[in-house]
Amino acid sequence: MASVKLTKLFKDFFNSEKTSGVLLICCTCISLILSNSSLGEHYISFWEKENLAGHSLTHWINDGFMAIFFLLIGLELEREVYAGELSQFKNALFPICSALGGVLIPALIYFSINNGTATASGAGIPMATDIAFAIGILSILGNKVPAPLKIFLTALAVIDDLCAIIVIALFYTESISFLYLSVSLGIFVVLLVLNRLKIRNLIPYLIGGAGMWYFMLHSGVHATLSGVLLAFAIPFGNGDEKSTSYILQHFLHKPVAFIIVPLFALANTCIVFTTGWHEGLSSNESIGILTGLVIGKPIGIVLFGAIAVYAGISTIPSGLKWKHIFGAGILGGIGFTMSIFITMLAFNDPHFISIGKISIIFASLISAVVGIIVLSMMLKRNEK
Repeated sequence: MASVKLTKLFKDFFNSEKTSGVLLICCTCISLILSNSSLGEHYISFWEKENLAGHSLTHWINDGFMAIFFLLIGLELEREVYAGELSQFKNALFPICSALGGVLIPALIYFSINNGTATASGAGIPMATDIAFAIGILSILGNKVPAPLKIFLTALAVIDDLCAIIVIALFYTESISFLYLSVSLGIFVVLLVLNRLKIRNLIPYLIGGAGMWYFMLHSGVHATLSGVLLAFAIPFGNGDEKSTSYILQHFLHKPVAFIIVPLFALANTCIVFTTGWHEGLSSNESIGILTGLVIGKPIGIVLFGAIAVYAGISTIPSGLKWKHIFGAGILGGIGFTMSIFITMLAFNDPHFISIGKISIIFASLISAVVGIIVLSMMLKRNEK
């Protein structure tokens, strides 16, 4: 197996997402328990009550803190493009094609089941992979996991989430204020100019990013897109520890892992399991989510990756076999954070939102358990 050297920043990112995944699971369990306890009404009200500038805590977390989450994702994507797995075009095409398959096939499966129904707008729900949850599950296998598999799953999930952001911007925007959007994009252009002028001080970019977020929020396009745009405006330089991008990415690891992702889980999994809740799992919406994530994800990832390889436009990452790609594809079915995020954008009906969240939790658990079992068996065979 070819030796792959992991950079310090990638290790930091991987470890922070691993920790975040564990916290994500714990916070979800706590939220579900509290929501269905005698304190449930007060707990849910705490997150949903509009008491901060006319908005709820959930709103601020989803529209504000999640922009910071996507800023970190964008910075990691920038690193992958300039110095990582995506820096060489032919190598980059494999995770890109695999990610596209993992986006399109689940969406098509969902849409084929829900076409013509009130839940057809949820086609974007099974498209995304939860980076923190997926990496957290992969880390259970410890040092047995080959470095190329860690890199592939991370690159796959990052591209996946970028596709989800594009889908949110294109299909989950009800109305657009072109004035606010123009101002936001204008700030982005100014930041790109600062980048070209080799301005390395982080402060102008953070101030500009805050302005870009504000105008994006009021434009109708989801404000989290500003996080990804800001990431690509921040200077990467040569990517060493003194570069602006490195400094910010390193700083954001812990706040995102220990504060933002856990808060998202607590605020967005306030699900009350009422009598007959399990009947919702037989609905078109639930079946579309479950089959899209659990079955569509691995099929799409392997199929599109294989097409890229056999068409001669890409190669499978050195040190990996197709069984590793299939195992990673199963873990790709852990949609959780992004899937829940899209669910709340896709539907206004609380009933559909609740069914969607329950289905996502079940699909993510199935993908996590099956993925860890499959990869564990494969890696044991390698050792033998």
